[in-house]
Amino acid sequence: MSADAAPESGTARIAVDLLGGDQAPAVVVDGALRACQADPALQLLLVGPVEASDAILHALDPADRARVRVLTAPAGLRRPGTPEPDVNRVESGVRTAVLAVAQGHADAVVSAGNTGATVSSAALALGRWSGVRRPALAAVLPTAAGRIVLLDVGASVDPDGNTLAMHARLGAAYAAVAHDLAAPRIGLLTIGTERGKGDRLRRSAPGVLAALDLPAGARYTGLVEGNDVVTGAKADVVVTDGFTGNVLLKGLETAYALTRPPNPGEVPPRAAILLGVGGTVVVCHGAASGDDIAAGIALAAGLHRRAAVPAIADLIQPQPAAQDDLRGGS
Repeated sequence: MSADAAPESGTARIAVDLLGGDQAPAVVVDGALRACQADPALQLLLVGPVEASDAILHALDPADRARVRVLTAPAGLRRPGTPEPDVNRVESGVRTAVLAVAQGHADAVVSAGNTGATVSSAALALGRWSGVRRPALAAVLPTAAGRIVLLDVGASVDPDGNTLAMHARLGAAYAAVAHDLAAPRIGLLTIGTERGKGDRLRRSAPGVLAALDLPAGARYTGLVEGNDVVTGAKADVVVTDGFTGNVLLKGLETAYALTRPPNPGEVPPRAAILLGVGGTVVVCHGAASGDDIAAGIALAAGLHRRAAVPAIADLIQPQPAAQDDLRGGS
């Protein structure tokens, strides 16, 4: 079963950033309520203003209210002349939610807030995996052939070749663990598959990726274009920089919403998992709907229940023998 399929058994404690998102807290409250009602084993730690938390508690059946706890984030400042919280208060919410995971009060965090604040908070509070200089946001898109993992979609807008190589390893491990894929195919997104096409990074990266020792039996299959992301015929994982990936992701998701996805029977959640940090962190769009928030919470719960993040970390960490070789050992 994939991590984004129907709810699996087992308790999952999810910290939800109530102030993250363009329409927060109303949309986040709606999504959290939907998620809690859909999954009886779900426990929520609501991080944000008490009045927003009360809206969820009052809407739940009395028997379900014990599954919801409230953690008030530091108040921060307010913009002069408006009751709305300013960026300091908003970002304190995601920092507090991530810290709850780091301290063992929650199993995962979900936020639709500022991506940069979420990534930096996660890296500082949860730590980065060995060898991961820049964590990656991995999203799943429907394709004519099934689904595809796209990364990065917003965490690293200006990566170098080494960063793309690590993201290829992260994507391969994620596809293997979350989607049960044997030997995932890894492609590099560019503007044309002819030799010499693309910018300097895209021209130099293929050699690095081709020589890479990928986890889970994955293999680099070459360059892919935007149309290949829709068909899914050439790759199971597509690697790109966060700027290009974010533009592509939002464009395709909007097109699918206006028409229909290539594979309408299985639409992945509109949320991304942050790979490369020591915990389960799910990032939803700033313009997320209540359904999107609920799907992000369900994704986080499913990943925790399958212990997906530790399994992915195990796949990409250097083995002891490999570390000895790097040190010149026998």
